[in-house]
Amino acid sequence: MNDNRNMLLAIVLSALVLIGWSLLSEQFFPTAGPQTQQVENGKVSPAPTWQAAPPTDAPQAIRARAAVLAETPRVRIETPRLAGSINLKGARFDDLVLARELETLDQNSQPVRLLSPAGARGSYFAQYGWTGQGVATPDANSVWTASAPVLTPGKPVTLSWTNPTGQRFELIVSVDDGYLFTVKQRVVNGGTGAVGLHVYGLASRANESPDLSSWTQHVGPNGVFNGVAQYDVGYENLDGEEPGFFARLFGSDAKAGTNAFSSRGGWLGFTDKYWLTAVIPANGAPVEASFRKSGSGAYQADYAGRPFIVAPGQAVSTEARLFAGAKEKALLDRYENEGITNLSKSIDWGWFEWFMRPIFNLLNWLFGQLGNFGLAIIALTIIVRILMFPIADKQFRSMAGMRKVQPKMKALQERYKDDKPKLQQEMLKLYQEEKINPAAGCLPILLQIPIFYALYKVLLVSVEMRHQPFYLWIKDLSAPDPLTPVNLFGLLPFTPPAFLAIGVLPILLGVTMWIQFKLNPQQPDPVQAQIFSIMPWVLMFVMAPFAAGLQLYWVTNNILSIGQQAWLYKRYDMHLSDTHPIKT
Repeated sequence: MNDNRNMLLAIVLSALVLIGWSLLSEQFFPTAGPQTQQVENGKVSPAPTWQAAPPTDAPQAIRARAAVLAETPRVRIETPRLAGSINLKGARFDDLVLARELETLDQNSQPVRLLSPAGARGSYFAQYGWTGQGVATPDANSVWTASAPVLTPGKPVTLSWTNPTGQRFELIVSVDDGYLFTVKQRVVNGGTGAVGLHVYGLASRANESPDLSSWTQHVGPNGVFNGVAQYDVGYENLDGEEPGFFARLFGSDAKAGTNAFSSRGGWLGFTDKYWLTAVIPANGAPVEASFRKSGSGAYQADYAGRPFIVAPGQAVSTEARLFAGAKEKALLDRYENEGITNLSKSIDWGWFEWFMRPIFNLLNWLFGQLGNFGLAIIALTIIVRILMFPIADKQFRSMAGMRKVQPKMKALQERYKDDKPKLQQEMLKLYQEEKINPAAGCLPILLQIPIFYALYKVLLVSVEMRHQPFYLWIKDLSAPDPLTPVNLFGLLPFTPPAFLAIGVLPILLGVTMWIQFKLNPQQPDPVQAQIFSIMPWVLMFVMAPFAAGLQLYWVTNNILSIGQQAWLYKRYDMHLSDTHPIKT
């Protein structure tokens, strides 16, 4: 009975504590949060609920881009890196070319087009606006008024639109000398009652990226939410596909259909191999973001801000940004310093980002000093060989030591030929006494792997390497070697299939690797020796489709290795026959 009474008393006291604390905390320690009520005409009514950004338009008939651009009034965009216009119908950023980036190496090539208007082929645009309840807000058909005909760095342009009830909406747009637009969204309530609104930003593209997404390079929906980069969602997920086996194996959080995120600040949009279009809410602002496929069939990345109330005679503004351009690392780092969280994560550095960034920085610095990325790659290779020389020297010292103890090793093998554990024990003791390491030869190869992969990634994802020439026939270090003997080095008017397109650099790679393997200690196992003998020619075919810059690195490294091995053989009074015994 006492136990029951005590239990009942505990429940009552607990309830009083909870209720009392709630009342006291609300009275003395109120928590900040969104406004949940609005006053209109003396009446209290609920504030607007948090809504998603609106979907993009229904599909339009495809027309010539020039014709579509001429249909609506526009504000020209003129900067050192960008050219295009803002569509005053809908206030859309839907016409943008990258003035310094050409489509091809042809001298008559057009600049890369990033954004295109709805109704043109490859529609791709960004838009900022408001949605609300019980109030008319600008939409895709609203025609805005511009304060100036041209937008340039240092000269902002104000776009304005007023609804019938007196609310004026403004987009104050400025642009820098890079690829960043700042959009100040301001609403002035000139009506008689309070209005509830929330801001949004979106990027919409009609088609998938022409660049392919792979395990080494993410292409497609991309963003940073709560400081963490998101690479899991692909176009196929927005089309309704569940993540594949390997995606689930590596912990993908992607879903089939709409993928939603709650975040404070961050950014989201669509990344290509070299380009990015991203809508960026105010730094630290709470937003509801999503990647989805709209009713028009377009892919959409959008965010919606927290609802707010604008009282009569009051104005509320918030600031958003838009990145639309090339993923130049120096610019991305600059924008991060200006408050855009992890914008450089739009470059898919991969798991070894901590190692790849210094490689890129060194390569870029060498380019600045030498003026040619090919020379920068050669210089980087020389630096790597110099740093690794002590390891190579230790390897040959160990080989020389192994040569000296060969008689002792043979004696041990004869003595303990029937006792393998004892043989291993005595061999290990011998290595310790003579201070030699039989595995030293593996270390240089193991250290080359991360450097090689880092350079591969840098050449793959860095727009700074795009269309960078070397000398002679190599006009683009980010593309495969175009000169192949199959078509007599271009004299025959046909392009060989990919598996036969073996350029000069891959051939040099195969030859130098064969020479290098010949200089390395001979494998005692005949099977292993046979594998090593054919590996150079297999790698020649494997490396042919890779970037010429990567092939240049490997060829240079092989040539330096051959010279280094020849010198070390001489230094330690060794001969090729010491590591390659003559077969009798």
